[in-house]
Amino acid sequence: MFFLYELEKTIQLHPSYFGPLIRSHIHRELLTKEEGSNTGKYTIVCILDSFEISDGQVVPGTGYAEYIVHYKAVVWRPFRGEIVDGVVTSVIRAGFFVDCGSLQAFVGRGMIPSEIKFDANATPPQWTDNAEQVIEKGTQIRIKIKGLRSEMDRMYGVATMKEDYLGPLVA
Repeated sequence: MFFLYELEKTIQLHPSYFGPLIRSHIHRELLTKEEGSNTGKYTIVCILDSFEISDGQVVPGTGYAEYIVHYKAVVWRPFRGEIVDGVVTSVIRAGFFVDCGSLQAFVGRGMIPSEIKFDANATPPQWTDNAEQVIEKGTQIRIKIKGLRSEMDRMYGVATMKEDYLGPLVA
């Protein structure tokens, strides 16, 4: 789910950036470092506005200056029960892995409908019902998040496709 958050970041600037364009350097540095980053709980999708930049404090011994920047950003935070689209990155006998942006989800054998079976003899290996549903590397798929786990800068999940309207997306 997408949210609008007010966040804070400390930016360090080299003395060569000091001058009349310092605000634009701080803004560019904020965009470069934060946009697309993952905190483990959410991903910063887009920075909308940096609305307050503190006065710089010189870091002793380095000459760098630290600025505290308050800004608004659109963030994506996944929740249990949320339905997301992704791309299959790996297929194994125990299930398959799906990349949903900054979330890596695993769909285990027990979370795949019983009519879809693993075919190790196919090239590449795939889950298929020998009809229209084929799940292999690169397949676009719709899944439902069942559980989440966060690490420092990564998000992992367990998902299912055992409900109506979930599974491979027809192009």
